Amino acid sequence: MRARAASVLARLCGLALVGVLCLAAGPAPAAAEVTLFAAASTTEAAEAVAGAAERHGLGPVRVVVAASSTLARQIAHGAPADLFLSANVDWMDDLDKRGLLAPGTRAPLLGNSLVLLTQHGNPRGLSLTGSGPRSLAPALGDGRLALGDPDHVPAGIYAKAALQHLGLWQALLPKCAFGGSVRAALALVQRGEAAAGIVYATDARLVPDLEVAAVFPPNSHPPITYPVAVIAGRDRPEVMAFYRFLTGSDALAIFRDHGFSVPADAAG
Repeated sequence: MRARAASVLARLCGLALVGVLCLAAGPAPAAAEVTLFAAASTTEAAEAVAGAAERHGLGPVRVVVAASSTLARQIAHGAPADLFLSANVDWMDDLDKRGLLAPGTRAPLLGNSLVLLTQHGNPRGLSLTGSGPRSLAPALGDGRLALGDPDHVPAGIYAKAALQHLGLWQALLPKCAFGGSVRAALALVQRGEAAAGIVYATDARLVPDLEVAAVFPPNSHPPITYPVAVIAGRDRPEVMAFYRFLTGSDALAIFRDHGFSVPADAAG
């Protein structure tokens, strides 16, 4: 009887010791969050990639989206971004010149194209060709042309370059409504506050009740390139693991599904 009691007591003491050790160790530490600052035009694709990364066990990824110019300025002022995905090279160049990119991490990730978006059925008959490129301005009539602000929004910078190439910029400038991001320009067309807009092809896919009236020739504007980089001093193991996923085949397939071109497309 005493032996049995001693055995039970020993087991209870063992369980108590395990409990004390577990309490001392505390809960398993949560994986550190990774923060990706991404151009507004990548919103849905970037969030899908973040979700896929988490399903691959890479830990939580927070996606912050805005105009590339806004994000670059925030990073320059110390915003806690781990990675930056820009809609053009100029804003990445700006951070690079400031020494704010982790060496060896900058890479071209995505490509896009520029389109003229109108209401469904294109009631004004807007076109970049037809009877001549200069027919676009009179065809707008009293309607507005929405685009990103060409002073800082990448989509607006590309749009201005394309319109200048086609000899349309000066005629269309009085009719332009500038948005703080490409998504703001898209919203103006969607709400009917602008007769047409110049946006990325990937943005046009999001609004099926609008119509792509024309695609701007690739040679009418600088190549639309989305570079990515890790921010200097933020190259923690979990950040680099996500960077490798972001630039790998699984993530690129997601971006391609959202309408972006990827380096493999250009190589092919």
